[in-house]
Amino acid sequence: MRTRELAICGLKAVRSRFESDSDSVVRLFFNRAMAPAVGDLCRWMAQERLVYRCVESEELERISGTLHHGGVVVIVEPPVYRSPDWQEIRDWADQRQSLLVLDRVSNVHNLGAIIRSAAYFGVSKLILPDHPQAALPTEATYRVAEGGLDHVEVYVVQNLVSFIRALRPHFHVMGAATRGGHPAVDSQQRLPCALVMGNEEEGLAPDVAAACTTLVSIPGSDRVESLNVSTAAAVLIWEMTRPKWMAPQRPMNPGPTRR
Repeated sequence: MRTRELAICGLKAVRSRFESDSDSVVRLFFNRAMAPAVGDLCRWMAQERLVYRCVESEELERISGTLHHGGVVVIVEPPVYRSPDWQEIRDWADQRQSLLVLDRVSNVHNLGAIIRSAAYFGVSKLILPDHPQAALPTEATYRVAEGGLDHVEVYVVQNLVSFIRALRPHFHVMGAATRGGHPAVDSQQRLPCALVMGNEEEGLAPDVAAACTTLVSIPGSDRVESLNVSTAAAVLIWEMTRPKWMAPQRPMNPGPTRR
């Protein structure tokens, strides 16, 4: 699945793209205020004979489609989204990688915030459904993720329920439920974990919830109905990956002691 060219905005996100995938860069635009901060990028663009230009902020707004361009915009080739094959899934399981699966998360800003949290906690595989309600990464997603999309691989699957059922021999699949799930993530499983987050309004679809190994819920005061999906995702991703981050660090070898 291929989308149109993307405009990535903001210095952090732009630099992240140059560092992680400079081959995808097509054009670079910036305003006068940001010119000193992107001199090295301009030199690289000139060396590669690619278009770069200092423009007025109004032109940046037109190019990026947003007021929140941060003074610098890079146009990149459109990403191609594919479904993972089963050998990849087995390899992820063998490597005990955690997975993140989104069931029809529809807001591109929520998607960006979730991806930023996933990248922060080292979850590098994200699976989205090919569904009209499901958001794919847009310019706003890249901006909110602040470089996270350069560290998280996005896959798109045709049938999410079938995909989750096929994960179960290899992963402990946890679905996030607003109510009624276990109050804690059991991250000490024999199998690596896959976390499934639901739609902002409807939560997990019933057939998606039924396909999961277990359901988890975040306990709270009940003063409001639920957390925003991106906030809930950050909490649950932390719980899912916590053993990796809380493991005792081996002390560095100080080397021979001099007498």
